Amino acid sequence: MTALISLHQATVQLGVGARNLTRLNPSLVCALSEVSLSVNAGERVALVGANGSGKSTLLRLLHGLLQPTQGNISRSKNMRQAMLFQRPHMLRMQVKNYVALGLWLQGMAWAQAKTQAMDALQRVGLLDLAYRKARTLSGGQQQRVAMARAWALGPQLLLLDEPTASLDPHAKGEVEALMQAFADEQSDHTLIFASHNLGQVKRLATRVLYLEKGRVLADLPVHQFFDATELQAQCPAAHFFVKGEVL
Repeated sequence: MTALISLHQATVQLGVGARNLTRLNPSLVCALSEVSLSVNAGERVALVGANGSGKSTLLRLLHGLLQPTQGNISRSKNMRQAMLFQRPHMLRMQVKNYVALGLWLQGMAWAQAKTQAMDALQRVGLLDLAYRKARTLSGGQQQRVAMARAWALGPQLLLLDEPTASLDPHAKGEVEALMQAFADEQSDHTLIFASHNLGQVKRLATRVLYLEKGRVLADLPVHQFFDATELQAQCPAAHFFVKGEVL
């Protein structure tokens, strides 16, 4: 099976001057170190690990917001992808125009973009808020609007950086349901998401990557990751994390 996206020995350094690096600088922070992985169509991959373990950096690298200092990244030809952040940045405009803007920036005529934006808002259950100012919405509503905007772009791969971290339980459930709906819509729809919520990981993921200090220490099917005996044998560090002994 051909991978949608692959990394080979990818290392990312962060700091002043890191953008123009062509080789490692020992004085800079190494946010990811020699990460190799492949993600196939239809997978739902959860990234877990303590704060600062490299989850957000890995997502930004996969989305093209960062480039590897060393190693390489390859993507399937013509693959479309979108990314959601923990706190979406709402612009000073109506909700429907916020969603339509993403389509217009992709080259769609504005009238058609507004029509598709309304369809996207209906999909996430927010059609009644289409004419509200985006910045006046609750956190959960803003995240659903961001989901509508991303989904409207027709991505095959959707990346999410702790999309429910700051939401109340009801709003978390609504966003999780949309993530599940996206994955179920087509067999090749693919999710890669970072989460501290292990219950969410159990519910949504088919595969789990455990990161620590910029390295992927475990890469397992979800049922093996949450099998205490199996995980302890495969990766003691991940086992301690799941037990709550790593912060």
